[in-house]
Amino acid sequence: MTVSIARPAIDQWPDLAAVPRGLRTTVSAAVARRIFLAGVRRLPVTVHLGDETLGTGGPAMTVHRPEEFFARLGRGVLIGFGEAYLTGAWDAPDLGAFLSVLAAEMPTLVPPSLQRLRALAVLRPPHHQKSTTANSQNNIAHHYDLSNGLFELFLDPGLSYSSALFEAERVHDDGFTRATDPVPGSDLAEGQWRKIERLLDHTDVRSGSRVLEIGTGWGELAIAAARRGAVVHSITLSTEQKELAERRIADAGLSDRVTVELLDYRDLVAVGSPHFGAYDAVLSVEMIEAVGFDFWEEYFGTLDAVLAPGGAVGIQAITMRHDRMLATRNTYTWINKYIFPGGFLPSVDVIDQITRDHTRLRVTDRLSFGRHYAETLRQWDTRFLAAREQVLALGFDETFIRMWHFYLEYSLAGFASDYIDVNQIVMRQETGS
Repeated sequence: MTVSIARPAIDQWPDLAAVPRGLRTTVSAAVARRIFLAGVRRLPVTVHLGDETLGTGGPAMTVHRPEEFFARLGRGVLIGFGEAYLTGAWDAPDLGAFLSVLAAEMPTLVPPSLQRLRALAVLRPPHHQKSTTANSQNNIAHHYDLSNGLFELFLDPGLSYSSALFEAERVHDDGFTRATDPVPGSDLAEGQWRKIERLLDHTDVRSGSRVLEIGTGWGELAIAAARRGAVVHSITLSTEQKELAERRIADAGLSDRVTVELLDYRDLVAVGSPHFGAYDAVLSVEMIEAVGFDFWEEYFGTLDAVLAPGGAVGIQAITMRHDRMLATRNTYTWINKYIFPGGFLPSVDVIDQITRDHTRLRVTDRLSFGRHYAETLRQWDTRFLAAREQVLALGFDETFIRMWHFYLEYSLAGFASDYIDVNQIVMRQETGS
C-alpha cells in the first residue's frame, strides 16, 4: 500500500521534487540497500519492505516506495533518509520510537569494514553556512525568523525554546549531577520555570546584578532575571525574536531593566568596548550549538573577557559524546540542511578542554538532564501536530509540517537513546595559583 502525501512544491523544495537518477544513483542505491537490510535485520524494529518483514520486532517502519527510498539513501545517506521521509517514501506510526532505536545503534549501523569509506559518502558543510560574522545572522534567520506565530503554537506560554527541567531526583555521577528521568506528562510551563530559576540561582543573579544574556530567545530568561532586580543586557541575531521579546518585556513593565540589542557576541570585545569585565553573570541557553566548532575558542574567550571578577558564567548546552563529536565534526547533516544551518554540538570534554587551555574559566557545577529534553520534545511535537490547521493558516505547507515533525521526533530520539544530552554548566574564573 502506498501513502498519499502531496508532492513537495518544486519552487519551495527543489531537492525533494525529483528522485535522483542515473548510473551513480543506481550503484549507490544498491550499496545502500545492502547496508540497510543488513542493519535492520538485527535491530529491535519491524520494517515492512514490499513482501518482506525485517527486524527482530519493535517500532514499525513501512517503506512505501523502495526505489525512491534507496535512491535517496544512497545519494544523500542520512540527509537522503530524512528527505525520503519528507516525500512519504517511508513512514512510521511512532516515529520517535523507531528513530530512537536507530539513534542507539548509530555508531555501529554501518559495518566497520565500510566505516573507512565514510569520508567518501558524507557531505561536507557548505562554506556559506560556516558561522562567521558574515554568515551567522542568515543562519539564525533561517530558523528563528520563520514566524513568531509558529513557535507560539507549540511552546509554553513563556516561549522557552530549550529543554525544560522537570521535577526529578538528583544523583551524583562521576563528579557531576544527573537528573533522574521525568514523569511523562509533567507540566511544561513549570519545567521551563524550574530550568530558568536553577540557572539564575547557580550564577547568583540577584538585585543589582549586571547580567549579559547571549541569545535572547523570546525574552523569558531576561524577564526572570529582571524580576529579581538584575539589570540585563540581552543580545540576539534574530530580528523576529528581538521584536517580540521587547514587546513581552514592555508588557511585563521591565523595559527599564532590560535592553535587547541586535549584536553578534564577537562584537562584545571590540577594541575599546565597554563590556570588558562588565557583567556579574553571563548567561547563554542553548546558543553554543549555533557557534560552530571553529569558533568555540573565541566564544569562550568572549565569556571570559566580559565577566567581572567574582562573577559566574551559566550556559545550557546540548552536547554529544566526545568520540562522536570528533567523528562527525566535518559532516553536513539533515539538521544542518533543513533546520539549523551551521550548527554543531560540542562535547562536555571539549568545553572543559577549551576553557582550561584558553581562558580563566573553570567548570564548577554541571547538571545533566537529557531525558528531560526528550519529554520536552514529546510535548512540543504533540502540540505542533494538534495545531496543524493553524500552521497551514500561517502559510506553511504539508511538506513543512512533515519536516518539522521529523525534526522534533529526530531530536527526541537522540535524547531518549542517550546519543545526545543537555547540560547546565556553571563556570567561574580561576584566581591565582
